[in-house]
Amino acid sequence: MLDANSSDLIQVVPVTFPSGSTELSGTLFLPSGPPRAALVLNGATGVPQRFYRHFARWLASDQKIACLTFDYDGMGTSATGHVRDSHATMLNWALRDQPAARAALRDRIPGVPLWVLGHSLGAMLLPMQDDIDDIEHVFAVASGYVHHSDHPWPYQGLARLFWFGHAPLIAGALGYLPGKRLGFGEDLPPGVYWEWRKWCTSKSFFWPDVGDTIPKPKWTGAPVRLVSFADDSMMPSRCTWRLERSFGAEACSRVVLDPSDAGLSSVGHVAGFAPQNAAIWPHMLGEAVCI
Repeated sequence: MLDANSSDLIQVVPVTFPSGSTELSGTLFLPSGPPRAALVLNGATGVPQRFYRHFARWLASDQKIACLTFDYDGMGTSATGHVRDSHATMLNWALRDQPAARAALRDRIPGVPLWVLGHSLGAMLLPMQDDIDDIEHVFAVASGYVHHSDHPWPYQGLARLFWFGHAPLIAGALGYLPGKRLGFGEDLPPGVYWEWRKWCTSKSFFWPDVGDTIPKPKWTGAPVRLVSFADDSMMPSRCTWRLERSFGAEACSRVVLDPSDAGLSSVGHVAGFAPQNAAIWPHMLGEAVCI
């Protein structure tokens, strides 16, 4: 269908594609003319693809970049049955679903540069994935390796409750994390929550499993823009810079975006992709943006 809310008419196309034995639901945003690049947007934990639709429309209409958004297995429009019955894990999302989305985008938009924007979880395990050699640019936005002690107070108190207080009790009792009722986001499969908790309550994050259940990093050296928001209490800048361990410092550039520089009051961890904060979008992509 055509979306007339953008500055140019763009195509917004629902798509489905396989990921292992499951099928994922996505949306392809196409510019009115030939795209200059194709970008897959790997979302954050608990954030449904519909939240990114305004940003994806901007990419297609203003930047002539085709964009694929999608929901991970067991979440949002990709969920089948009750979330407590889902066998999805965070590793599944990163090592299976994200490469599947790239393959789907390649098939539909061949012959143009392939870019990846990873929000939070969306970039954390990218260097450990297969089939990454043709990625030409990565934007790691509010992503990184974080321990609960890294958060500033008072947010750290909320994080400790999320990992050691009411959230694990509720997840254990219900068999899943009711994110919608907790005001967190989408409901999460049990395997996703417990794996996430394991990583964020360990000073070593997931690194003890690298070389065993998690493949070793094998980044090819394509440029990686590490983007941190100055007011992000969930993912402080120093946690984002830790991604250099897996991407390689020589591939990475660092940028801290202060909302006030774009005339905004705050963006935090998630709201940078909200339409009211569109003034900061060009700064996420930096030199890749057409002004």
